[in-house]
Amino acid sequence: QLQLVESGGGLVQPGGSLRLSCVASGFTLDYYAIGWFRQAPGKEREGVSCISRSGGSTYYADSVKGRFTISRDNAKNTVFLQMNSLKPEETAVYYCAAGASRSTTVERMCVSKDVGSWGQGTQVTVSS
Repeated sequence: QLQLVESGGGLVQPGGSLRLSCVASGFTLDYYAIGWFRQAPGKEREGVSCISRSGGSTYYADSVKGRFTISRDNAKNTVFLQMNSLKPEETAVYYCAAGASRSTTVERMCVSKDVGSWGQGTQVTVSS
């Protein structure tokens, strides 16, 4: 059974950093594009960053470009999201997700939410 488990969330001050991890089980990670999404209270879930199966192609939402970095270690079945210069408005539950099919592109995944499986989420709170 395909499963994604996020970790690394927590409380951080504005301007601080966090590194989220997503570990996959039940499948080989490089079968799918993997993405990070977030959902704040009262708002729709949005794509933050997605990475292709090989890691050669990435997508970032405009709001996080230059501050967030997505990477993957297929040997460890893990995808990471390094988040720097965090802002209070980025407080949300962050979810890891796998693409709906092996042909899902990073743009289709992050923009159109073409997702096959979701993790349970990890809370990120940016506050002083």
